[in-house]
Amino acid sequence: MVRSSTFLACGLLIATAGVLISLNGCGGGSQKGQIPPPTAGSIKHVVVIFQENRSPDNLFQDQKLIDAGANIQTYGFSAAQPGVKIPLTPVPMGCTPGNCQTYNPDHSHEPAFVDMCDLNPANNQCRMDGAYKIISSCAKPGTYCLNGKGNYSYAYVQQSDVTPYFTLAENYVFADNMFQSNQGPSFPAHQYLISGSSAAAPPGMTGDNLLLAENPLGISTGNSDTDTGCTAPVNEVVQLIDPATGLESKANEVYPCFDRPTLTDLLNAQGISWKYYAPSAGSIWTAPNAISHMCGPAHSTACTASDWTNNVVLKSAQVLTDISNNQLASVSWVIPTGQASDHPVTTDGSGPSWVASVVNAIGNSPYWADTAIIITWDDWGGWYDHVQPPLLLNHYEIGFRVPMIVVSPFAKAHTITHTFYEFGSILKFIENTFALGNIAPTATLPYADQFTGPTAATTPGDLSDCFDFSQTPLTFQTIPAKFDAAHFLNDKRKPTDPDDD
Repeated sequence: MVRSSTFLACGLLIATAGVLISLNGCGGGSQKGQIPPPTAGSIKHVVVIFQENRSPDNLFQDQKLIDAGANIQTYGFSAAQPGVKIPLTPVPMGCTPGNCQTYNPDHSHEPAFVDMCDLNPANNQCRMDGAYKIISSCAKPGTYCLNGKGNYSYAYVQQSDVTPYFTLAENYVFADNMFQSNQGPSFPAHQYLISGSSAAAPPGMTGDNLLLAENPLGISTGNSDTDTGCTAPVNEVVQLIDPATGLESKANEVYPCFDRPTLTDLLNAQGISWKYYAPSAGSIWTAPNAISHMCGPAHSTACTASDWTNNVVLKSAQVLTDISNNQLASVSWVIPTGQASDHPVTTDGSGPSWVASVVNAIGNSPYWADTAIIITWDDWGGWYDHVQPPLLLNHYEIGFRVPMIVVSPFAKAHTITHTFYEFGSILKFIENTFALGNIAPTATLPYADQFTGPTAATTPGDLSDCFDFSQTPLTFQTIPAKFDAAHFLNDKRKPTDPDDD
């Protein structure tokens, strides 16, 4: 049975019937009776903050969460050392003088996912003991600069670097059973978050049974605005996978411009406003650039489609200005710069402050009253995680765990949910909130908003158990962070893209 654990970080905890309860009642909500109970239609804005490349075991070594029942493990296992517990070692999030984490674990589908999963063909489940095979590439000299294979993925971010994340997770809903939809890196992961699929063609067209498997080849034009997607160089390719067979091959490489349906199509049809905030046009994190009806036809010199010109904002920090100017769209995707991304090596360690600045901007504005903020990470980043995916739909769906936090005045306070979620759960929540229907109901290969398993426990949820619309709305408390919104609004540095040095 799926269950939730409820706790208060500031209180004494006891266990009763599988639920952890505070004895002193020090919550963040307003007093009962002050505000009429809201209805299920209370959410009018959804903000999805998409960070980079972390697993729960790597990012959330928070003792308060662990004591309250969060499924976070402090050690790992390796097929090279059967039965031996390998302690996860602390590393910094970013790079400060004398304390610099400068290696980037491989997080491709093949070999990284395949190796770490170590599939048991007898039961079609991951053994989760192959992370020792993951190659960690050294980006630059530094204290934590390691090359080759070993136990480099068995690490966690030191707690002092991620305090804002801990504060958010402890006070709102922390989902410890959230998984990425795909078994691979960022480019296809970001496609899933706007469309529920990385299909190479729309339903009913040749190629609709093939999925984007990896990041594109990475040919640079010298202009980061045209490096990826429908404006990529003519010789840029991305590898596809047949999820029925697991076959990836050079024969399955195509130009990275596609035209599958997206959630934004449903929003447009209903006249519901949306924005997609991103650091640059050509990033593999800027999902609309690879959808031809959102950007433009293949080999375009620039994205000029109406979706792009009206809804894509090429400055991540603009979301802070839009909030303060009362211009927040009904649905927003917020993609960080490389510096604030949490991506190993690329990040400067400011990601937790970046997320806190967006949450604080909403929390301290009128938008707090009717907004749901969903914070998650695009892939596991090659870091060890001990939880096997509860459902493997095929040879590319579902992937490894990623963290998720749900923040809202209607979020259940101080709650850990163990419900099975993946990126399609976020899409389902948006669809349900705005009565949109499904993205591609006739697709032969189901999109993530329609993923189902053989049991209720293996069918992804729709985030409904993260909310209580009958509770007195929670009063927002500012999330302390090293950097505030002014830091990001006034940052004059050129935003780095994925894996930039």
